[in-house]
Amino acid sequence: MIWSLFRFLLVEKVDAVFCPGNTYTIVCVAMKLLHGNRCPPVLVKISNDLERHDLPKVIRPFYRWWLRIQGATLDRFVAIADPMRAEVERVLALPEDRVGIIPDPALSLTELDQLCVSRSAKTSQAGCRFLTVGRLVAQKNQMLLLEAFARHAWLEDTLVIAGDGPERERLVRRANGLGLLSQVRFVGHVDDVRALYTEADVFVLSSHYEGAPAVIVEALAAGLPIAATNSCVSMEWLTGYGQFGVVVPPADADALGIAMNAARHLRPDRIAMQRLASEFTLESSARLYLSELTALIHDVYRRRRMTTLGGLPYGRS
Repeated sequence: MIWSLFRFLLVEKVDAVFCPGNTYTIVCVAMKLLHGNRCPPVLVKISNDLERHDLPKVIRPFYRWWLRIQGATLDRFVAIADPMRAEVERVLALPEDRVGIIPDPALSLTELDQLCVSRSAKTSQAGCRFLTVGRLVAQKNQMLLLEAFARHAWLEDTLVIAGDGPERERLVRRANGLGLLSQVRFVGHVDDVRALYTEADVFVLSSHYEGAPAVIVEALAAGLPIAATNSCVSMEWLTGYGQFGVVVPPADADALGIAMNAARHLRPDRIAMQRLASEFTLESSARLYLSELTALIHDVYRRRRMTTLGGLPYGRS
């Protein structure tokens, strides 16, 4: 990606570069080093938690150092939920005027409306239908979810795991080893997850780290009570500080299992949940991104012109 973007910027006229997440900042920092002042301004979307407590302690100082390099090198940053702003400013050592807030465009208005429907009624009063949606990768830590379900679920409870990825075989083996295959369904990748949300009673997120998870926004739109690990600085806010769900520390199976049982008894305000979810629409965020990019371009090139003029002899323009 570094080589491809380097060559692209040599031949194409580009006004700004958008970096869509933490994973790709290394590419953009490389562009700044390779192209120098010829590099277009870069807008970075901070897509994941910056603390990363899942990293080995010996690695964390180097990771924090790398974040400071990003803050010193790249032009402007976007937090994808309101509580992230202070974290971005603090960890990347940025002033307020270099950080904006644009809610992550998790849903279109059409998708939001489709999720804001009444959930299907239970066929019986027994059991709770738990749901999780996400890639089956180490970050999402569905292994923790299986452990929590095995320890704390009732016999009539069920768990649907939607998504695919490299962890699938290992997760299926673990579910089998825990004697859960009659209660746990691995449904793989699902193009349209609306039916899963409408059939569920509680949404569960077990991740090590996140940004502002789109699946939580989907659960809010569907009015599902939530049990989640505290995998990002926004999680308490997204769950209404206890009104919409229960948040527990990451990597604690017992705590997550207890949260799942607590969430089954919640009766959250669905209107308030949907109001919060409506902040995360594609239509709204698209306008904000266009405005942010336009302002960035004008600001950076204005400062570059001022610097250039300031270096010329008096009387020249």
